[in-house]
Amino acid sequence: MLVLFEPCHPTLLQTTTADSYPVRRVFCIGRNYEAHAREMGRDPDREPPFFFTKWAETVVNADPDDACRIAYPPETHNFHFEIELVVAIGKAGFRIDAAEAEQVIWGYAVGLDMTRRDLQLEARDLGRPWDTGKNVEQSSPMGRLVARDAARPNGFDPGSGRITLSVDGIVKQDADLSELIWPVKDIVAHVSRFYRLAPGDLIFTGTPAGVGAVVPGNRLVGEIAGLPPLEITVAPPADS
Repeated sequence: MLVLFEPCHPTLLQTTTADSYPVRRVFCIGRNYEAHAREMGRDPDREPPFFFTKWAETVVNADPDDACRIAYPPETHNFHFEIELVVAIGKAGFRIDAAEAEQVIWGYAVGLDMTRRDLQLEARDLGRPWDTGKNVEQSSPMGRLVARDAARPNGFDPGSGRITLSVDGIVKQDADLSELIWPVKDIVAHVSRFYRLAPGDLIFTGTPAGVGAVVPGNRLVGEIAGLPPLEITVAPPADS
């Protein structure tokens, strides 16, 4: 039997241990910071966080040493940045108790959930899925993954620490991980109620307030205390 075309290869993320982490699935938590929920016109006291999914192919390595460039996507005039802590799963788990959630985590990284905001809001207002707004090629850049046991000695704490995003040297998002409505352990427990988590799964934990639009040429730097930074440049549309 002939193979009709070459199978897709998994996205391999860089780690601080020089290993490669194959990406399996991407889960994203929405409206997990109170101030961001309010800036998006929602009441976090009445509407709890939730999650949606993205393709593994949206993930790209964005280590500062790589001069990472992502193309401005088609069919949008309002391409937004969203800085987030990313959790990388290293062990299988289903219906995980929050108190045991750390045991299935391989490590952590800084990530961006880049969003075609105009298309997302249009879909939201029509009661339709967000795919065209969120599930976008190159929309999930990530810095180097740090193994869980190596992260804490470097000053990282998933429950507390500054998270920032700057555009061309100007800070746009500035918050603390302690402001997460659902902390990391609760996020892992919640997602595992609906899916059997497995090695290679990534969970983007939500973005703080201050999201905004970018244009080609902008340089974005995302940082979380104790983790390697993320750096990308927005390139012109691929078809220009």
